[in-house]
Amino acid sequence: MTILPNILILLTALLVVFFQGAFNGIRDLLGAQVDLLPALMVYTALTSGPVMMMVLSVFAGFMFDTLSVNPLGISVLPLLLIGFLLQLRRDLLLRDQIYAQFALGLIASALAPLMTVLILLTLGQSPLLGWGSLWQWIVMSGGGGIATPLFFFLFDRLNHALGYQPIVESSFRADREIRRGRN
Repeated sequence: MTILPNILILLTALLVVFFQGAFNGIRDLLGAQVDLLPALMVYTALTSGPVMMMVLSVFAGFMFDTLSVNPLGISVLPLLLIGFLLQLRRDLLLRDQIYAQFALGLIASALAPLMTVLILLTLGQSPLLGWGSLWQWIVMSGGGGIATPLFFFLFDRLNHALGYQPIVESSFRADREIRRGRN
């Protein structure tokens, strides 16, 4: 396996965190910010190894926390747990099916904020929770579910365009002389 997919995943994490912090169009339109990191974690856990999954959870979690009001490092554990659970059963999951990608992205995007709120409450913090939080949770879950198949499509295209495609060798050689007839 080459290093190119890993670089593309980390670069995408950097761009996702930047765009979530810089552009407020979706937040103003829907009243909630869509978190795309759980969707990216679903892709990484199903296509890469455990080391890349851990690197992404730490890298993306710290980047996300530096641009948000969250305490530093609070997003790392939910991303790591989502990636770990998917990595355990990735051979049983239908990762090539769009509906499975959507369902996994939806579940991961629903679990990440719930785990973050649970960790905040465990640490004695008092996050703002109310009926508006339910709407934000629904928007975050749906946005992550929609984004996951898009990540699979995007990375398939990028890996196909930029990656090395091995050529299958056949047993036929053009320079071999085949003698026909009786010996």
